[in-house]
Amino acid sequence: MMKRRTLAALAATLLPVPALAQALSAEQRAEVLQILRQALRDDPTILREALAGMEQADQAERANATGRAIAANAELLFRDANDPVKGNPQGRITIVEFFDARCGYCKRLHPTMEQLLARERDVRVVMKDLPILGPNSVLATRALLAAQRQGQYVPLYDALMRLREDANEAVIRREAERLRLDWARMRREMEDAAITGRIQRNLELARALDIQGTPALVIGNTLVPGAVELDALQRLTAEQRG
Repeated sequence: MMKRRTLAALAATLLPVPALAQALSAEQRAEVLQILRQALRDDPTILREALAGMEQADQAERANATGRAIAANAELLFRDANDPVKGNPQGRITIVEFFDARCGYCKRLHPTMEQLLARERDVRVVMKDLPILGPNSVLATRALLAAQRQGQYVPLYDALMRLREDANEAVIRREAERLRLDWARMRREMEDAAITGRIQRNLELARALDIQGTPALVIGNTLVPGAVELDALQRLTAEQRG
């Protein structure tokens, strides 16, 4: 215990203030290093505890930075009237879902979100298309945003999430026509500059939040990456109610 306290005291004294270490003679620095090495040999848990503490501090800082980014972009995240919504449009709990229509993990999350919405009727899910997996992802996003103009965003989204084949243009057209969408109009509007602008805004918003992939959920001031399980989602929504 004494060695651990000595090591902690040395670290607290030397590490934050490099000038003090520079003031030591070569012999003194060598002696300090020898004490540190011996302490680590005697009790390797010191290093593990130090690394764990650094990791916890890093995680806390990342969480704080994410919370600040979410707060700074709250209007675009939670209250953009252009965004399609699943679930209860008036729900008191909002989840923002960034997704790619071709993303396998997004497809895995889809039935979980369906279960959540069936069980919790006060949840609204704001959909943020984030086409990051290539040209067909961009094509699928354009199709969804064009389908929104015909009031069919959610049905087409559900259809694309259930696909087990690539969402190329022929497949998208097939699914759109099955939903009785006007394909000629839809295909024309897919190239609309306004749709291009919406895609760009979503990409910029994802960058602002340092989203690294899809799916990614924003619940309150928390960013949740990946295809999380139902119990985790329910725990997060319960925290928001609290």
